[in-house]
Amino acid sequence: MSKTPKIIYTLTDEAPALATYSLLPIIDAFTDSAGVEVETRDISLAARVLAQFPDILSDEQRVSDDLAELGQLAKTPEANIIKLPNISASGPQLKATIKELQSQGYPLPDYPEEPKNDEEASVKARYDKAKGSAVNPVLREGNSDRRAPKSVKNYARKYPHRMGEWSADSKSHVAHMSEGDFYGSEQSAVMEKAGTLKIELQQKDGTNVVLKEGLAVQAGEVIDAASMSSRRLRSFIDSQISDAKESGVLFSLHLKATMMKVSDPIMFGIVVEEFYKEVLEKHADVL
Repeated sequence: MSKTPKIIYTLTDEAPALATYSLLPIIDAFTDSAGVEVETRDISLAARVLAQFPDILSDEQRVSDDLAELGQLAKTPEANIIKLPNISASGPQLKATIKELQSQGYPLPDYPEEPKNDEEASVKARYDKAKGSAVNPVLREGNSDRRAPKSVKNYARKYPHRMGEWSADSKSHVAHMSEGDFYGSEQSAVMEKAGTLKIELQQKDGTNVVLKEGLAVQAGEVIDAASMSSRRLRSFIDSQISDAKESGVLFSLHLKATMMKVSDPIMFGIVVEEFYKEVLEKHADVL
């Protein structure tokens, strides 16, 4: 075994992949000077799909099963893996990936939703290994359930954290909206029959704008919708910024824009506008 310290950096999809182009060279620059070797392994959805079909790909098209390799490495004490966020690979994402790979000359079979024979069942089983949350259970040695087992809880009770008891005088707290948010407006319905739906925005002037149409639904399918009031969100953010200043605590915000691709970037923009309201108003002409 090499004595040179080694870090495995994973290549994934979407935003983390874009960030890698700028971040990885920086990591390399620091680790090179420290005598640490950095290697990459591709666990993107495309790579995971291709790794399942070595028998039908040419020598030039075959890729190594990096996820399986990392699964074995994760069980060793010397493992040092930087796992970037990866997509969970829903059915539509998997099919889109297959279609894109096929367009680039990879002779992959279509994904069989309902296999009609043993061959199609085998194809589906291979693809299913790549879909869903395929990465985390492997790199966690199968532990995808984050709830602490009883033995861990008992150990924590017997040997409490060195910080000791939490003070009731702590000013730290979590704040949430009490009205006008997704939670307060959420409504669900069960479809009586199969059909198609569309999403419309009803504007104040009485006109409707179609945001999306042609959404296929099945009989018995549960549909769900919710809305966020930007006015009430602004009011809430403004009050929490003021409260943080008065209480002398750090104002922080947690969003997951890579998953909530439509709503969270908009909400983040509203928070930025409220946080820098005075500056933005002062320099409105320039901006």
